[in-house]
Amino acid sequence: MISQFFVLSQRGDNIVFRDYRGEVAKGSAEIFFRKVKFWKDDGEGEAPPVFNVDGVNYFHVKEAGLFFVATTRVNVSPSLVLELLRRIARVIKDYLGVLSEESLRKNFVLVYELLDQVIDFGFVQTTSTEVLKSYVFNEPIAVAADHLQPLGPAAIFMAKRMPVTTITKSVVANERGGRKREEIFVDIIENLSVTFSSSGYILTSEIDGTIQLKSYLTGNPDIRLALNEEVSIGRDGGSTYDYGSSFGSGPVILDDCNFHESVRLDNFDVDRTLTLGSTDGEFPVMNYRITKEFKPPFRINALVEESGRLKAEVTIKVHAEFPSSIIADKIMVQLPVPPYTTKVSFELEPGAVGNTTDFKEAKKRIEWGLKKIVGGSEHTLHAKLTFAQELRGNITKEAGPVSMTFTIPMYNASRLQVKYLHITKKSKSYNPYRWESMS
Repeated sequence: MISQFFVLSQRGDNIVFRDYRGEVAKGSAEIFFRKVKFWKDDGEGEAPPVFNVDGVNYFHVKEAGLFFVATTRVNVSPSLVLELLRRIARVIKDYLGVLSEESLRKNFVLVYELLDQVIDFGFVQTTSTEVLKSYVFNEPIAVAADHLQPLGPAAIFMAKRMPVTTITKSVVANERGGRKREEIFVDIIENLSVTFSSSGYILTSEIDGTIQLKSYLTGNPDIRLALNEEVSIGRDGGSTYDYGSSFGSGPVILDDCNFHESVRLDNFDVDRTLTLGSTDGEFPVMNYRITKEFKPPFRINALVEESGRLKAEVTIKVHAEFPSSIIADKIMVQLPVPPYTTKVSFELEPGAVGNTTDFKEAKKRIEWGLKKIVGGSEHTLHAKLTFAQELRGNITKEAGPVSMTFTIPMYNASRLQVKYLHITKKSKSYNPYRWESMS
């Protein structure tokens, strides 16, 4: 049971506000934003997803740069409320096509109609896009494509092959003439976490992956997704990667996984197929985790050496381990430096194009951005550090570790694949569009 729900922008502007029970003061949105914004000033780091101020429990998640917040004075399950907030964000995105401040402001009437159906007097009624279609009748107002914010790794790939409006349209939107285009999108999205030693060896590695589906199908057809037949669940020791191949071979071993509530697993143990019932909108079909060793897409080496009483030199090398047919983009490499660093000068390799370098003095770290990296290539950055005082000890213990973020369309380190997507046909002429991507 929640008392209030509201959505705030990154500036703290109140975009959506609904008070269901009148138990919490109206200024709760301002109290929440002030607490989150200045949490670091209290020396406690980032604000946790759940905290209490003056007897009011605040729950929040951040989606597309927006704060989705719920408040209550009673003792409720934090995981329940956080999941509710994520589902509300998903439902709004399903109806608006894209989740942004502009789309919320343009469609505030539709958003409030959705909220009134999802929550009644603080109690959850439904978060199913399919069920809500029977009760919500307002049409979404489309946001101009040139005003849309980046949609994430999957959209980067698909936007190059189809109109942006295709992947950002509402699940209730129709084509011209009132006809709805039958489409379905399947994305495999993986987040990698790898720790290297100073000599470049892998210390820890983990993959958090999701098979994401977005459906615009009508008529409630059954959908079958077939995964690799070599997929197995449970750890049995050893490496999951064959280093003799560019992409690896052999079985895909998942530590654990979970499935969406609409997924039926009748044949999963036999042929690794997932059957989905009627579900509209965007949702994760399957979440999985892998902690066994795998071949990372990049190899990073960092060397930090003293070059004088108040100086040091840093060399960072990034080598792309994937085939030359694949291109990574939006790469950002970060390296924390000693807190007494006052100046950093950079030197890039000859012919470097699309690189950016910066010294964030307030955060005491250097940032190296690369527009793209072609598979098999190597890139190097040299940096000279100037200190305000003499080194206190071993500089290698005061600098680092190196962190790196990137996007690689059509590449997944786990080798998990969707072998085929089968949709139960309603008629001989029924032939929906299918789109698949990996990142």
